[in-house]
Amino acid sequence: MISVQGISKRFKLYHKPSDRLKEIVLRRSFHKAFQAVNNVSFEVEAGQTLGIVGENGAGKSTVLKLLTGILIPDSGVVNIAGKITGLLELGTGFNSEFSGIDNIFHNATYLGLSRREIEERMDRIVEFTELGSFINEPIKTYSSGMVMRLAFSVAIHADPRAFVVDEALSVGDAYFQQKCMEKIRAFKGNGGSIVFVSHDLNAVKVLCDRAILLEKGSVVEKGDPEAVINAYNFLIAKRSRGDEITYEGQDVSSGYGNRKVVIDDVALIDESNNSSEILISGHGLKMRITLKGHGTVDDLTLGISIRDVFGRDIYGTNSFHLKRQMSIKKDETLVVTYLFDEFNLGPGKYTVTVAAHAGSTHVDECYHWLDRGAVFEVVAGSDHVFAGLVRLTPYLEIGQP
Repeated sequence: MISVQGISKRFKLYHKPSDRLKEIVLRRSFHKAFQAVNNVSFEVEAGQTLGIVGENGAGKSTVLKLLTGILIPDSGVVNIAGKITGLLELGTGFNSEFSGIDNIFHNATYLGLSRREIEERMDRIVEFTELGSFINEPIKTYSSGMVMRLAFSVAIHADPRAFVVDEALSVGDAYFQQKCMEKIRAFKGNGGSIVFVSHDLNAVKVLCDRAILLEKGSVVEKGDPEAVINAYNFLIAKRSRGDEITYEGQDVSSGYGNRKVVIDDVALIDESNNSSEILISGHGLKMRITLKGHGTVDDLTLGISIRDVFGRDIYGTNSFHLKRQMSIKKDETLVVTYLFDEFNLGPGKYTVTVAAHAGSTHVDECYHWLDRGAVFEVVAGSDHVFAGLVRLTPYLEIGQP
């Protein structure tokens, strides 16, 4: 397991290199202090995954470097039961002039493996990378995706008890990303502890048991991944309006935004014109959303996002992309209906997120963002039996060649 108690890290930022010498000689400060991480605490039990989200510069990568020992905390304690490895910046611990094979030996040695252990695992490491003959070429000839393949394979085959993953994983192609995710799930299933940093919020929802939100080096929200990501979206919305980005544990269950427009009701209307939380796959649906104007808004966009039981975004669109202009006056009520001739989702439970904002996305100006505006379940229809999330309608052609 991983236990982090009150770690902090501050850096000295100098305007130019000579300021370091001037500071020593003149005994005056010529630097600006930057608090990258401030009193961060969390625990990751065996078999659990913790997601860390936040904007660029929030301190996510610094936390990972403190976990892996690349940096030493100014204060606080990091306790890890066993070896920790991971995937941080691409190329860390690699020599660009050496071949892939040579870099496996060097990097695995840094991770604490003996030469005998490396030789025993060499075939598995090389096979997992799928680099073929490139494994004998200098890695300066590799693409960033090839470097990622090599780095991930070495790290995951070093028998760690804890594993950290940064955005470096995102440079790989879709096939190898999926392969890495399968390996990470297997590692977790065997009792490994994982800390996962990513801007891919769907991946955080699917892979992580818990999450924390970092803002300016501090933990401002922690708990269920979906709740933490909702808080993250709240911060982004505040930033888009030019507000100072601070989070004081606001209750975002009722949504957030400047409330110039408020989402008053979200109703799902079935083919019988009844409000229902049980929908039949492939049948018609009206998603009726009632808005109230608390101010006059000439630039109004209404968007929807449908999420599955894991919090993954299955489908989303908005009136801006559908090329429908809208406006609302103060104290006016506006009813907007999304019409689906065939609601082609697979059986399962889903939620609807609704957002009223300006422009193409909620980051321009968010009037009201409401998560779980509606909760519903889709059941299979009798006319077309299928498996999966999406109901497609293929036609078969059968004939002789």
